[in-house]
Amino acid sequence: MKRIVIGGFIMLGGLLVTLTIILAGSIYATNITAWSGKSKLWHAIFGAKQYGNEVVQSLFLGFPFVVGILLTILGLIILGQEYYKTFKNEA
Repeated sequence: MKRIVIGGFIMLGGLLVTLTIILAGSIYATNITAWSGKSKLWHAIFGAKQYGNEVVQSLFLGFPFVVGILLTILGLIILGQEYYKTFKNEA
C-alpha cells in the first residue's frame, strides 16, 4: 500500500510540473513574434540558439519539462508494478 501512495504522488507531481509548463508556454506563445521550428509552443518551452544580437523569445523550461515527464513515467511504472503484484498474488 505504501508503494502505491508513493507512486501516485510521484506521478501526480510529474503531471503537475509538466502541465504547468505547458500552460505557461501556451500563455507565453501568444506574445512570441519570431520563432524557429514547427510549433510556437515547443519553441516557447525549449527555446533555440541565439544568433548574434537577436533576442530569443523563450521560457527555456525544457529541462524541468523533461524531468516532469520522467517523474510521471516513473510513477506509472511503480503503480504498474504494484498492480501486477496484486493480481499475481491473488491468482
